[in-house]
Amino acid sequence: MASSVARENYVLHKLHSLTGVIPVGYYMAQHLTLNSFTLFGPNRFDGVIHFFEQIPTPALLALEIFAIWIPLAFHAIYGMFIVARAKENYFTSKYGWSQNRMYTFQRISGIFLTIFLMWHVFTTTGTKYYLDATQGKGAGAEAIKYAAWNDKFLNHGILGYALFAFYVLGVITASYHLAYGIWNFCIRWGITISEKAQRQVQKFSLGVFVVLTLLGWGALVGFLIHKPEPKQAVVASAASGGVSKAASLR
Repeated sequence: MASSVARENYVLHKLHSLTGVIPVGYYMAQHLTLNSFTLFGPNRFDGVIHFFEQIPTPALLALEIFAIWIPLAFHAIYGMFIVARAKENYFTSKYGWSQNRMYTFQRISGIFLTIFLMWHVFTTTGTKYYLDATQGKGAGAEAIKYAAWNDKFLNHGILGYALFAFYVLGVITASYHLAYGIWNFCIRWGITISEKAQRQVQKFSLGVFVVLTLLGWGALVGFLIHKPEPKQAVVASAASGGVSKAASLR
């Protein structure tokens, strides 16, 4: 029985490491890349939204459920199980080497990301499907277009600035979590066995961390530097009302 449990934990740990890179990590990389289109103006970013809106809703929803939500939920839930069983000793012992530091920060980042992603998904994808269901297809898209994000960050005083800071922290935390996850994935799956190989992947992971952070921060800055068209601004204001209503009903 004990060997069965040990084997099950081994498999779950492997799957946890895998899902963090594929598909969740891959999705995050392309998500930040597409979001960085904000730097080139509202029309470029809204063009991405329009592209996904052309996909039939059942197909898009199935893709999101099986390629994103289920793997992400498993990764988050099992990650919390790992955190609960972990014995932190970086701050309270002599084991202060870099790998222990990275492991500790990975656990901390995982807890924060669980909270951050629940909020992000609820206020974007969740709100989009709610508005589509209550106001007709297409209404939800307005809540996640450029003008809506610009309105969230700039037209709500200190709450908007706090939300922007929350996203800045969310981006760098997610980037670190994925970058360390790549390094850990290569070790856990036997890709990097020697210390030299592990050091090389660690350097690669650092590069991934920097690139993804810059992409995400660039996307956030992009929401601030362009002025939405007057028509877009009016729609964004209406969408914000829908978001508030959706939040109050849940």
